[in-house]
This record gives sequence, structure tokens and C-alpha cells, in this order.
Amino acid sequence: MSPDQAAWLKRYLDHLALERRLATLTVANYRRDLEVCQAFFISQGIAAWEEVTAQHIRALVAGRHRAGLSGRSLQRLLATLRGFFNYLLRRGQLSHNPAQLVRAPRSPQRLPQVLDVDRLTHLLDQNPDGVLEVRDRAMWELFYSSGLRLAELVSLKLHELDLDDASVRVTGKGNKTRLLPVGRQAREALQQWLQQRGTLARPEATTVFVSRLGHALTPRAVQQRLARWGLRYGAGAHLHPHLLRHSFASHLLESSSDLRAVQELLGHADIGTTQIYTHLDFQYLAKVYDAAHPRAKKRREEE
Repeated sequence: MSPDQAAWLKRYLDHLALERRLATLTVANYRRDLEVCQAFFISQGIAAWEEVTAQHIRALVAGRHRAGLSGRSLQRLLATLRGFFNYLLRRGQLSHNPAQLVRAPRSPQRLPQVLDVDRLTHLLDQNPDGVLEVRDRAMWELFYSSGLRLAELVSLKLHELDLDDASVRVTGKGNKTRLLPVGRQAREALQQWLQQRGTLARPEATTVFVSRLGHALTPRAVQQRLARWGLRYGAGAHLHPHLLRHSFASHLLESSSDLRAVQELLGHADIGTTQIYTHLDFQYLAKVYDAAHPRAKKRREEE
């Protein structure tokens, strides 16, 4: 594609970052997906965005599917393309959106993995060894206490955390803010970290959590630290930030059954996204049923 055609890609990414104010990690995901699409279209001899047809996009999806990309990842890829082509439409670069009617192959719905309360308690109750583990434990407590996304945690500013009021204000997807409660044990862990934060943080640092060099933490650094924590303290599963968020949602729903409240706490725009946690609750009930119901026990013994 010509430099002018490539420039439209940069303009769109700048639009997402500066006008729509999407998280840095989200914009990076858009960039990666769009660069994959651009490379494919170039390989097909396409010189301009207006030359892309629905058939080209179906060929792209089919090729990525054969390469092992899941249905969910393909849906995200298509959503990214639709957004970009809509942007070009609004600016008079296209006459129609070629990705509008293309659909990704369906894949089975995978329920998110969660940790049970006992295992989470074991992981969070460890005595931290040094200032970095004090910081890490505060992060894990906040993830589980308030259900934050990874991007929300690393961008959290000091003025957005109010331990006296037991609350934290986060900015999530679509630049939407929400006020979340912070539990007692998370507050205690955060107070311990804030007392030591000055030993690492540079004077200009405004984020709650900083690296050993005093700068804001990167999402990748948080992922690596949590995985290491899980290995050290025997999680029995690969620990990642979304696992703590899933566990927060599942445990809260098991206790309250208030789907709307959980939706608000998680910052889901669509309650259908939150409803996946009702399936997790049913799985738990099914296990109890199989273990306790006379007919279920008899059937299992016969098997």
C-alpha cells in the first residue's frame, strides 16, 4: 500500500488514543490486528483500502482460522476491521464497509477459570518478603477486592485511591469511570505498600504502583510478577490478573446473586458479558448435586 494509505492506519490509531482515549494496551491490540490485516491485503496485491472486498476479508479469516486462531480472536479481528472501515467511511475514503457482513466461525464458549476461596486466601495471606512483595500483595488484594482490569490497575493514580473512604475510582473501557469499594484486607495491604512506596517511586511518579526503577509498572511486568507469585506459593494453576478478576466476580455472584450489581462493579456495558458467571455458579451447584443427591450418587456408582 502507498504511504498515504498506510497513513490512514496511523490516523485511526491516533483517533483511538487521543479522541476516544482508549487504554494504551487496547490501542496496541488494535494496532497488532490491523497490521496483520494490512500485511495480508498487501500479499493479495491490494494497493488501497477501497480495493478490499468482503471476499478478501473472508479469505483472511479462513487463513487465520487454519493457522489456529480461535473464533473469539477472529471476532475481535473482524470488530477491529469494522471499526477502522467505519472510520474511513466517515472521512469519505470508502463507499461501504466490506467487513460489515463477514462473520467469524463460532467456537465453543469457554468458561473462565476461577480459584476457590481457600486457595485465594492461602495466596493472599503470605507474608511479603521485601518491598517488591509488599507492592505485589497490595496489587493482588486490590485485583481480588475490587475486580479491576489489568489496564485499570497499572494506570491507577494516587488521587484516585481513597482508603479513608474505602473506595477507588477507575477509568475503564470507553473512558468510562466507576467508583468501587475496597475491602478491609486490601486497604491494609495498600496502606503497608503506600508507607514504603517512597523508597522506590520517583518524585514525578503519579501511579499507585511503581517498578523497582520508580516508574509506572507495565502490564507485562504485573503478569510476570503474579505468575511468579503463584509458582512460589503453590497456586495449583497459572496465575494471571484476569483470573483474580474472574474469581472476584464469581465469588461475589455466588454470595449475592445480584447480577446487575456485579455488572456495574466489573464495568461491563452488556449484562450478557456478566451472565457467564451464572454458568460458573451452576457448575458449582451441579457438583453439589452429584455429590449429594441419592439418584446422582447411585448413577455415579453404577458408572
